[in-house]
Amino acid sequence: MGSVKVGVTQFAAGLDKARNREQVASAIAAAADRGADLVIAPEAAMHDFGPADLALAPVAEPLDGPFVTAVADAARRHRVTVVAGMFEAVSGDDSHVYNSVIAVGPDGALTGRYRKQHLFDALGWVESDRLLPGDPAERLVFDCGGVRIGVMTCYDVRFPELGRALADDGADLIAIPSAWVAGPNKLAQWRALTTARAIENVCYVAGAVQTPPTYTGGSIVVDPWGEVLASLDAEDGVAVADVEPERVVECRKKMPSLDNRRWQVEPR
Repeated sequence: MGSVKVGVTQFAAGLDKARNREQVASAIAAAADRGADLVIAPEAAMHDFGPADLALAPVAEPLDGPFVTAVADAARRHRVTVVAGMFEAVSGDDSHVYNSVIAVGPDGALTGRYRKQHLFDALGWVESDRLLPGDPAERLVFDCGGVRIGVMTCYDVRFPELGRALADDGADLIAIPSAWVAGPNKLAQWRALTTARAIENVCYVAGAVQTPPTYTGGSIVVDPWGEVLASLDAEDGVAVADVEPERVVECRKKMPSLDNRRWQVEPR
C-alpha cells in the first residue's frame, strides 16, 4: 500500500474570478512546498456565493473553462493532485448552476467531477434558488498514490449516508471542500461532524474551509480513530498530514463496525 501527504488549504474567495485563480494557484504551490501529494481547496474557490440575490449562472464555467484550466496548470506544474470547488454551468439554464468539485491529477488531466447533492436551504440561506442538486448515483471516488479518495461538499457532511456510500465505494479518505457558514456553535459543529464521519466510516477525513468573516475556517485532517492530525484556525494557510491506507486497515480490524452493521441505506 502507498501513502500520501494531504494538504488542506484555507482562504476566502471573492467575486473576482481572476484573483481567485491566483489564490488557488498560490495555495497549491504552498501545499506542494510542504510536500503535499493531494491538495484540497475550499468549496466555491472559483467564485464566492456572494449575496443571496447574486446570480451565479453568469459566472459559472464549463469543465474546460478558465478555472479548471488554471487548476490543471498548477497541478501539472507542482505534480500534485488537486480537489477544488467551482460553479459549473448548466446547459440551457440561465438561473441555476451546479456546485461542483473537480479532481485534477498531477498530469493536469481531469480525474472527475462531483456535484453537491445536499443543498444548504437552512439558516436563512436558500441554495436551491441558484443551484441544482447532483444525482445521488453520481459519486466521485478516485485513486491518488495508493489511497482511495471520496468526495463530498460542505453541507453533505451532515448526511452520514453519503459518507457510508463513499466508504462502501472503497474510500480511505473523504475530501470535503467547504464554505462552512459562520454562526453560533458552527465551528464546533464542523469539527464534530468531520470527526464523526471519520470515526463511523473508519477512514480519514480532510476538510478545507473558506475563512471568516462569512465562513468559519477550521480546515482539518482527522484519522480513522478520530484523532485530529492537522488543523487551522481562522487564518489563511495550509495544514498538512500523512494519510496511510495501512492505518485504515488497522483501525477497521480493531473496530469492524462496517462489517457489523445491519442496515443498508438507499438514495431516494
